[in-house]
Amino acid sequence: MADVVQYRLERMVDELDDLEQRGLFSRREIAEIVKQRRKFEYRLKRPSPLKEDFLAYVEYETQLDALRRLRKKSVARELMKQGNKKLKKSKSDFAGLLRIMDIYELALKRYKGDIDLWFRYLEFCRLRKNGRMKKALANVIRFHPKVPGIWIYAAAWEFDHNLNVAAARALMQEGLRVCPTSEDLWVEYLRMELTYLNKLKARKVALGEDQGTLTRDPRSSDEKHWRDENSELFMPLGERGDGDGDDDRANVGSDESEKKQELFEERGMNIFQTVYGGAVEAVPSSLSLRKRFFEILEGTNLSHYEDMCKEILNDMKRDFSTQPEFWDWLARHECDLENDLEISEEGIIPQVEKAVQVYEEALENVPSGTMFCLYANFLTDIVAHKEGETNINGSSGHAANYISHLLLIYERAESMGCITEDLACKHVSLHLQLRQLDEARKLAAKLCSGKLAESVELWGLRITIEIRCTTKSSSPSDADLQSLFELLQQILMKVSVSKSENLWLKALKFYANQRQYFDKLVEISVVTLVRDGGSENGFSLSFAIVSFIFQKDGIQKTRDIYKRFLALPRPGLALYRHCIDLETNLASIGDKDGLINARKLYESALATYDQNVSLWQDYYRMETKVKAFFSFFFPLWY
Repeated sequence: MADVVQYRLERMVDELDDLEQRGLFSRREIAEIVKQRRKFEYRLKRPSPLKEDFLAYVEYETQLDALRRLRKKSVARELMKQGNKKLKKSKSDFAGLLRIMDIYELALKRYKGDIDLWFRYLEFCRLRKNGRMKKALANVIRFHPKVPGIWIYAAAWEFDHNLNVAAARALMQEGLRVCPTSEDLWVEYLRMELTYLNKLKARKVALGEDQGTLTRDPRSSDEKHWRDENSELFMPLGERGDGDGDDDRANVGSDESEKKQELFEERGMNIFQTVYGGAVEAVPSSLSLRKRFFEILEGTNLSHYEDMCKEILNDMKRDFSTQPEFWDWLARHECDLENDLEISEEGIIPQVEKAVQVYEEALENVPSGTMFCLYANFLTDIVAHKEGETNINGSSGHAANYISHLLLIYERAESMGCITEDLACKHVSLHLQLRQLDEARKLAAKLCSGKLAESVELWGLRITIEIRCTTKSSSPSDADLQSLFELLQQILMKVSVSKSENLWLKALKFYANQRQYFDKLVEISVVTLVRDGGSENGFSLSFAIVSFIFQKDGIQKTRDIYKRFLALPRPGLALYRHCIDLETNLASIGDKDGLINARKLYESALATYDQNVSLWQDYYRMETKVKAFFSFFFPLWY
């Protein structure tokens, strides 16, 4: 190993001498360079070098070469000021680039399957233009022919860098033969073909042989549509006076230009139809692929554009009419809020009505909770868009109508048996946003008694509403407290502790000062913990109760209650850790029993979790700190 490293370092002598002779690096800097390279070379000669070793070496050499270039520019400027000639290129100008490429090639021999490493190398070759790009692309395609991104990268390089459309097309077509189900390949192939056709079109325009482009400007399209509908408002120039021969020649030239324009548009549409047909045949079940093709078509100005759009939409409706996602996309396509920010409210209303019609048709085809949820989300977005914020209280005008429609959608979902937990919570939340507390309370009670009786999120809303109603007055009545407790008991006994964290915290916080009900909650927690066991990490119900008692009643009662929880079967590691932290914190502020109890807790926890390495490490760290403390203040004891 040492001989190989020494040989590689000796090959760098000429380069390093050149750097010193040119004044780019001092002798001390060159010695540091040799030291760093020796370290990296030894890493690469290990029996199993890591990928990070190669990348670290590449990073070092890249930064070193960047520094060399900066210093060379500085030296060249000084020489120019002195009237000397420019610096000629020498060995040091190429050595760094060659070394980086050699490191990459060594890494790729060992890690042939690492796609990220291949792309790093390809990007390096592309940016530095070292002439090895074609060879690198051939190698990566040979090793990874099933990766669509490689074919796209290779074709893009041929198209953009080499301006070789034939080679780019051949690569894309070969990639589609190898990866026929790749959506990205189909989409990028279509983009490439249309981009090439648009470049040809732009060239014709630049030469004055044609006009217009194949890309669509939505504003100009809308303007043309309006002008066509109101053509009687505009007088053609030919009607203002007697025509002459110049007008005829202009009309002839215009006709020829229009024919050329139509030729390009027809060619573009033929390309689109061919690629679209192949993509649908190869990936017939992909909705996202159809949507991407449709979006590309919308951005073009091809012949029979509207007919092709209708054909794609009909195909999608035929193949995906049972998928709620299709109907949601179709409806939102009818009402594009993101691109219609400048349209007035009156202009948006017809679009919203079209979208609503699509959703209604969707409910006839797919009457499901998902479809209702997507419908409700759309209406919520419309209301937020109109109000300019998510607070919909006090809405007026059309926004109020949409809110009424939204409430009706929630009611329809419930009546059709399509209600879901998400829909139910949004329905209740909407009433709360409208400050309809009584309606929200009745609805939550109704929903919690139906098929969503075990929905923790819905119960959380209901409990929040009940607490708000109970605390309207400064002093809640005993009947209200008892009624709320019975509701809590009903759900807390039914749902596991791991799912009802928020409910428990709300209950403990509300009844923290009600000793009678708080003690009952403790008894309920004991029953549920015996049934479900404690938590191994994260939230611990038992310690949440311990914390409340510690804040109210002090450390002695706290120790009594956590000992009770620890005596239960499967108390959970989280409780042990929290109690240990509590006792160590008390010991740090002078509690004489804190350290003793912390040690007992560690011993008890390790009796069950003896394979937990971090627990042993924490125990060791605590004892080390204790020893350090006593050895500092009581040195005679140690």
